Amino acid sequence: MSYRSLVSISDYNKDEILQILDSASNFEANPNQTILSGKIVATLFFEPSTRTRLSFETAANRLGARVIGFSDAATSSSTKGETLHDTIQMVANYADVIVMRHYLEGAARYAAEVSRVPIVNAGDGANQHPSQTLLDLYSIRKTQGKLDNLNIYLVGDLKYGRTVHSLIMAMSHFSPTFHFIAPKELQMPEEYKIFCRKNNITFTESAELEGCFDDADILYITRVQKERFLDLIEYERIKDVYTLRKSMLANTKDNLRILHPLPRVGEIHPDVDSSEKAYYFQQAQNGLYIRQAILAKCVGIEN
Repeated sequence: MSYRSLVSISDYNKDEILQILDSASNFEANPNQTILSGKIVATLFFEPSTRTRLSFETAANRLGARVIGFSDAATSSSTKGETLHDTIQMVANYADVIVMRHYLEGAARYAAEVSRVPIVNAGDGANQHPSQTLLDLYSIRKTQGKLDNLNIYLVGDLKYGRTVHSLIMAMSHFSPTFHFIAPKELQMPEEYKIFCRKNNITFTESAELEGCFDDADILYITRVQKERFLDLIEYERIKDVYTLRKSMLANTKDNLRILHPLPRVGEIHPDVDSSEKAYYFQQAQNGLYIRQAILAKCVGIEN
């Protein structure tokens, strides 16, 4: 395995993606190891996170590494005016891998260009979230038994939802059919539709949810991302445009699984939790094994 950063899901080719999924499966079977003993993982979260930060830190701890960093930029020297360049240069003195979430699109790519150690992008603005994408792929393969030729519905905030942007790019290796469901204000950005056309990926667009996904293999729901809105009045107007309820699953396929990157707000009603088709909490657990595989790959250790 190569020693390098993970900034975009496009940094991995198809074979490397499958290697990561296979490695994650090995870690799921044996999550407590010492292969990162003596390594330091720095987690720099300039933007709030629960699942991503804790799963990366748990992944590092379960593999024997030590963790340093911050979960609130207000506790870092950025509040004193320190540039991202200088922060990365300093932290690279102390750590073997830097896991970073930042509110600015492109921040992770810039960090990777100036860092002497691998950077793992834990989300940069509305751009990409590659580790989430890999755990999504792992979840899809676990529940469907394959990645090829699946019917995938992406629902909700497709404009600002970095998880769906990365997922489209990753699934381009596996001949999916996508269905984009969003209000006009939150439709999939044109650049990702162009990407689909260039890669011969079939997709449809709609603003309607109920009754339209009975042929779905995967129903991927995203929340409307309040933190990306400059106009909170607009956010309040569209935040509850879709709510998935258990009754809406009556005619869906037996193999359907519902994914969500979490946190959810009002887009999945709690009554869906009791359905065997709800998979979002297991999906979050899968993040541990994927992030173990990513950290191992970043430091050049095969599992």
